[in-house]
Amino acid sequence: MTEWLIRHFVPDADNTTSPAVRSATGQLAGIVGILCNVALCLAKGTVGVLSGSVSIVADAVNNLSDASSNIVSLLGFKLASRPADPEHPYGHGRYEYLSGLVVAALVMAIGFELVRSSIDKILNPAATEFSAALVGVLAASIAVKFWMAAFNRNLGRRISSETLAATAIDSRNDVISTTAVLACAVISHLTGIDLDGWAGLAVGVFILWSGVGLVRDTINPLLGQAPSPDLVAHIRNKIMSYPGVLGTHDLMVHDYGPGRQFASAHVEMAAEEDPMESHDLIDNIEQDFKTEDNLIVTLHYDPIVTNDPAVHDMRNWIDRAVKDIDPRITIHDLRCVPGPTHTNVIFDCVRPSDLPLGEDELRRSVAAIVSKHYPRTVCKITVDESYVSSQQ
Repeated sequence: MTEWLIRHFVPDADNTTSPAVRSATGQLAGIVGILCNVALCLAKGTVGVLSGSVSIVADAVNNLSDASSNIVSLLGFKLASRPADPEHPYGHGRYEYLSGLVVAALVMAIGFELVRSSIDKILNPAATEFSAALVGVLAASIAVKFWMAAFNRNLGRRISSETLAATAIDSRNDVISTTAVLACAVISHLTGIDLDGWAGLAVGVFILWSGVGLVRDTINPLLGQAPSPDLVAHIRNKIMSYPGVLGTHDLMVHDYGPGRQFASAHVEMAAEEDPMESHDLIDNIEQDFKTEDNLIVTLHYDPIVTNDPAVHDMRNWIDRAVKDIDPRITIHDLRCVPGPTHTNVIFDCVRPSDLPLGEDELRRSVAAIVSKHYPRTVCKITVDESYVSSQQ
């Protein structure tokens, strides 16, 4: 069913990095969600009112809220697909993150309302009517929501959408909550013990807890979270795969919405090579990232002296030695300026963001290690902060 919908309503569906495909996929998910949730709300609302069950009525209101969330998601994907303009030169992709945040907030609001109404039912119990219609509508709701969870999870993975991932989790929560409501209705009918309010309370707390997690997951990209280790590894490995590249460092990735990422890095190449050829290779790498990964990458050329064995050995020794402080520390751009009484050794040292040592402490520690092994040297160290995941 999911693949049929994608093929019939999303043109060029396999081109998942295209903003147009992302928008069409998100709009498909929104329309399907609105239709399913409105139908479930009407069915459960009718049965809930007739049976006097607060948990079923609350479940119906939850479906109405889900329909509202689908409208927000639909609007978010529509706004995110707008092209860049002079006021927003990087596009409008972060609208998708904002819509995901609104969906998460709505989930929490429904959880809070369900807790409130359930506590009222516990304090003021009222009889509920058990019927075949009640069982039928809840069982149908469970089946529909189970399919919707799989549907949104599938679409979310296809286009790497936090909004659809949040919608899938919300549908999964509905499966759990409706199952709990149905189970308590059956138990209450068989035993005569009224569990309606307690079932609603448990479901409400669960939805609230899930909402907190959704808020965290959707707000992180807006706050500038580190890129995924897989993306970092892909960028580094791809740069290093080109002949003539000796190393890469100072990688930064900026996220302006799904499918709208920009990266920059330094690329080390032999200083003895023709700079025009090195520059041409860097241009080719940047173009390959754009055409093959839909990623705009800006690379800085760092010439490295490779025909001086002493400098080469010193660079390798220092790079190994600093790992005694922390295995994730690296150095780059090392050069030597000899003088009559000492030699200045100038290099950059990359500090992991969670390293206990501060910038000055790290600089002093590295300088002490180098000076002990090379007594006639004075270190001039620039400490760079790592802007990507420290996991290598």
